[in-house]
Amino acid sequence: MQLMLPIFAAHTEMITENLGVCKKDGIITYVHCGVPIFTHREDDHHSFRYITSKYVLQGLCRMIDICNCFHVSYDSVKRYVKRLEECGDKGFFTEDNRNGGCRYKLLPAVLERMQGYLDQGKSNSEIARLEGVSEGAIRYAIKTGALKKTNPQATLREAIEPSGV
Repeated sequence: MQLMLPIFAAHTEMITENLGVCKKDGIITYVHCGVPIFTHREDDHHSFRYITSKYVLQGLCRMIDICNCFHVSYDSVKRYVKRLEECGDKGFFTEDNRNGGCRYKLLPAVLERMQGYLDQGKSNSEIARLEGVSEGAIRYAIKTGALKKTNPQATLREAIEPSGV
């Protein structure tokens, strides 16, 4: 009985001697021993990170093989392999619910204290240091209207010289 030899297309870039990758029409195809085993779109970074991590965990290649073939950093490959070990598939394909906000730190009591500091004329960085949040969190709260920035100089002037006189 004759064994089938792995045959790879000419445009296949080899990750290891048995695992290769090729790109055609914006589709990335991973090939093992000449047989396509996974495909994804060229711009689908979640699938890329997932499948390369999967191959490392399955023993089909090493992290350094992924780094050399795709020109990505060793630290990023290591990070995504660890994510796959700890979280499984959900670590790559679930929605990130943070929405770029810092609402979990800006509770009503904290916002009230911050508003008091703003009314006293303290700077954003000073308030951030006092409350243990980032300055960006304070800017975000001002932008969304949760905090109102007042100008203490203008309020002082209005107290001394009321407008409308």
